[in-house]
Amino acid sequence: PTLASVIGFVYTMRPDLKTGDRSSVIGDRSPATQPAPTTEDRLPITDHRPTVKTIGTLEDADKMPRRVPVASLRPAIDLCKPTGVSLDAGSRVVVMMDRGGVGKALVNRLDKLGAVVLMIEPGIATDQLDADLKGWLAEAPIQGVYWLPALDVEPALEEMSLEEWRENNRVRVKNLYTAARALYDSVAGPGRFLISATRLGGLHGYGETGATAPLGGAVVGFTKAYNIEQGMRDTGQGVLVKAVDFGVSRKTADPADQLIAETFFDPGVVEVGYHNGLRYTVTLVEKPARDGQPGMVLGKDSVFVITGAAGGITSAITTDLAVASSGVFYLLDLVPCPARDDENVRLYRTDKEALKRKLIDEARAKGEKPTPATVDKQIMGIERSEAALRAVEAVEAAGGTAYYHAVNLMDGAAVTAVVDDIRSRSGKIDVLLHAGGMLIDRTLPNKEPGQFNLVFDVKADGFFSLLKAAKGLPIGATVSFSSVAGRFGNNGQSDYSSANDLLCKISSSMRTWRPETRGIAIDWTAWGEIGMASRGSVPAIMAALGIDMLPPESGVPTIRRELTYGGTRGELLVAGRLGVWLAEKDPTGGADVDKINAALAQRSSKLLMVGEVKAVKLYGGIEVETTLDPKAVSYTHLTLPTSDLV
Repeated sequence: PTLASVIGFVYTMRPDLKTGDRSSVIGDRSPATQPAPTTEDRLPITDHRPTVKTIGTLEDADKMPRRVPVASLRPAIDLCKPTGVSLDAGSRVVVMMDRGGVGKALVNRLDKLGAVVLMIEPGIATDQLDADLKGWLAEAPIQGVYWLPALDVEPALEEMSLEEWRENNRVRVKNLYTAARALYDSVAGPGRFLISATRLGGLHGYGETGATAPLGGAVVGFTKAYNIEQGMRDTGQGVLVKAVDFGVSRKTADPADQLIAETFFDPGVVEVGYHNGLRYTVTLVEKPARDGQPGMVLGKDSVFVITGAAGGITSAITTDLAVASSGVFYLLDLVPCPARDDENVRLYRTDKEALKRKLIDEARAKGEKPTPATVDKQIMGIERSEAALRAVEAVEAAGGTAYYHAVNLMDGAAVTAVVDDIRSRSGKIDVLLHAGGMLIDRTLPNKEPGQFNLVFDVKADGFFSLLKAAKGLPIGATVSFSSVAGRFGNNGQSDYSSANDLLCKISSSMRTWRPETRGIAIDWTAWGEIGMASRGSVPAIMAALGIDMLPPESGVPTIRRELTYGGTRGELLVAGRLGVWLAEKDPTGGADVDKINAALAQRSSKLLMVGEVKAVKLYGGIEVETTLDPKAVSYTHLTLPTSDLV
């Protein structure tokens, strides 16, 4: 609670203390000086229901940079700097094996280097994994981890049961969480490493065919979060963290060699992949939403399915889509939709101080002692209920039809029942908007297994169960809410990062198994004014890190833009300045510029526009310094094949 809310609570409990003018302490909150109402704090209207008013226009959405992750060539591994990691007789390395043989080939190479290898089978029970790792740690420190289960291609998503889905995620990412938590202090600092491997296709799912084994996305998301989290510790500076992606193949020797090479060279990237004999990473480029393809036309026959419908951001987006379409909306959230005449909701909308007094009186009548924390918790629940009702009212006021379902997204049978209802009523889904999710921010030592599982499962199980239940049902587009945590990783959000990147890779993979459906994933930055990140100290922290908050007027219409402007597929990032997330890990981007320049000097045909390579950066591109002297060189006909630089 802020100081203002604490003082306000005191005055509510002890009105006799309220003397004099306190505006200089907490600000004058008289009606005449209240700020303009926002989506989360509306002025009352005649019937106590919110008016149907959208936030922002399509033109406002275009004011925010729209970036798209793309595969980008990297220098060959022998043209990169050393990472500072060495493997020798003093090394103790954990290898979580795969079932396809890459792990065996890797162990053979580690044995030849003299390292002590601690092997773990991929299907190991989670408790046993934790016990084994802690036992090995008690004997001596562990230098690094190779995590290989995501090299095994999982069954097709629609062919898995919920139990099989959960087991595949346990083996790949939940056991990784367990291992990283157990080894948190050992695998930290210079010379230490965590390297995971996946089968997303060699381009991390950013090629034309999409991700081939999308469950590896959860592993990549976790790996990126581990990189950020360890990098923010004093002991974490210098730890090597990579997610290495491969295409589907039975080869074992090449991936094993490449994993060893990535351990020794290129400190500039976290995401790296091998495709058609070349190395790639993932960078960002700005692209407009208009792509020359026909977009979706929204109308009264459009069918929307929206999870997390009672969230403040989602409710605003629902209103925007309802006004644009007057369509049919199936709204899903854990919280039940309250009665339209619910007294607590009415007070929330009209007089929040009166609502506080009501809750305090009710607690006292029960013999309970109300506290600021308990009252605020109750109000947050009422706020969520009000948002659920507001979403229904907004759809109806816009001329649409709303069906509300209170459902736990982790309950597969309940989700299937909702989809069966949609199938029988509408026979199709035009837009499946998966915005359900939650946050429990904790660094790994403080993040309990139940917390990790809850955050991960709400997003991951929910999306799986929806797609599984909708097998054979036409879906025009899926829109998954991801975040900057999914794209870059984030401190304290290993579960959230894992689930978000998993959703991104499932959306990518739909190009092959649901080609008629446009799989879209949006990496949101933190929203301003509405949503959890707009409260407390988050805006100030973001500003200090050089990160812009997302204005609602730009964020809310973004979904409509992506659906209607063109044929958007795949992942996009909606954000302004990204500050530390775009900081390079290495001054030259991990490239050994001396080796590159020496190789260029040996060319028989010189690249006249490339005098001296200074850096090959992840986000800054190839930097060269060239002296242009027309007296010495003719510049009439020049070509610069960029492939020569990589």
